Amino acid sequence: MSAGPRRATVDRLRRVVRGTRAWSRAALPGRVGALPDFLIIGGQRCGTTSLHHYLAAHPDVRAATGKELQFFSLHFGRGTRWYRAHFPPAAPGRRSFEASPYYLFHPGVPARVAATLPEARFVALLRDPVERAYSHYLHTRSYGLEPLGFAEALAAEPGRLAGALVDGPDTPAAHHALRNFSYAARGRYAEQLDRWYAHLPADRLHVIRSEDLYADPAGTYAGVLRFLGLAPFTPAEFARHTRRADTGPSELTDALRAELAAEFAPHNARLADLLNWPRTW
Repeated sequence: MSAGPRRATVDRLRRVVRGTRAWSRAALPGRVGALPDFLIIGGQRCGTTSLHHYLAAHPDVRAATGKELQFFSLHFGRGTRWYRAHFPPAAPGRRSFEASPYYLFHPGVPARVAATLPEARFVALLRDPVERAYSHYLHTRSYGLEPLGFAEALAAEPGRLAGALVDGPDTPAAHHALRNFSYAARGRYAEQLDRWYAHLPADRLHVIRSEDLYADPAGTYAGVLRFLGLAPFTPAEFARHTRRADTGPSELTDALRAELAAEFAPHNARLADLLNWPRTW
């Protein structure tokens, strides 16, 4: 078994074990953990793993049992007791959180989150959508799920997503396509944020550029802590965390980069207006 499918199998087993333990805790009488105080909601391939590490290192923060619980996207039917079983009990001066990058993109998540976590806060990271799309493609290919070249996968994307969504966004086929083949769609950030702002006040959602986190991790992290009402803190290091190293010649040619940049330009302009940013990318 090659590295990609092997990693996919290990990830799947890890999720099964984590979920089974949550079922066991939820089945026991008495209290389970408290609902989280904040979520990292995305986007995928935008630095969420790094920010998760930085926040989990804070002395007043307790992370869930693992990254990407996917409760509000994949497992909402399991109920909040199952979800709470992934978190520690409430404690004075302590905050808990989880990070699931699919939350930003899945259309059903904002309403579910707003109803379940009416006081929570949310952090979103947005990366240059051209770079994000290619990184997403490499990620999907590394798991053995993408047989097409990058240009061909982009051309196939609209049909793949439309076909998978015929029966709504919560079928196994829809989740598979939305998670794995949404290379360009996930880079249209303004329309995703619109869905979130329709369900919660803008001041409960903190949006940052991934490039700012990479260029100035200390300053960007400090801003996240202020937004969350956490005391200033500096982790031992601001390492970049990723589970995939890019290898081989790039399929993101200059021509394809220019084509994607032109495609994303109106969406980036709308994002700048929405967030009152002087620039996007």
